[in-house]
Amino acid sequence: MIPEKETWLKTLEERHGKELQKKFLSATVAVCGLGGLGSNVSVSLARAGVGKLILIDFDRVDITNLHRQQYKANQIGRFKTDALSENLLEIAPYIELETHTEKVTEENLVRLLEKADVICEAFDNPEAKAMLVNGALERLQKSFVVSGSGMAGMGSPNSIKTKKVTRRFYLCGDQTSDVKDSIGLVAPRVMLCAAHEALTILRILAGDFEE
Repeated sequence: MIPEKETWLKTLEERHGKELQKKFLSATVAVCGLGGLGSNVSVSLARAGVGKLILIDFDRVDITNLHRQQYKANQIGRFKTDALSENLLEIAPYIELETHTEKVTEENLVRLLEKADVICEAFDNPEAKAMLVNGALERLQKSFVVSGSGMAGMGSPNSIKTKKVTRRFYLCGDQTSDVKDSIGLVAPRVMLCAAHEALTILRILAGDFEE
């Protein structure tokens, strides 16, 4: 049985404190790319009680996604925006979700992301990563950007770190590993990087910034 909304919010307030939970609840976070990073980041933010997520991806769930992404076997073939929305609402039934099943481009970037307090970059393609990060930092002056780079292979978990690059830009990962140079993406290491991104986003929303 799904708890009443009042009970749900009270439980979150008891966990995080009323003032911090108010900050989370009033926030909007855009997650760009709903693969290994983005789907795991979204789950963590939903569990933390973030008020609204903007979910953006144009891809469909594939069987090769299931070892590291937050989807189910019976969702293969569905758009990731639809499948992840369904899963998030099972976790956090009162979260507000906005979905865009399209590719982020220089032309639509502002339209898709202008409402976000924090933008989570979770793309696989290096050119798409650079386009999003550079475009958001240049054109969306009120938004913070949290990006992931380097999480492939079986390297030490301690190599995954968070770096504050500029006042509004944070980079999570080892910044060196590449899928082409390793056995590929392994679920725990991808989830480590996603956890770094999610926690960095929550810290930004709390006003607790890295030095």
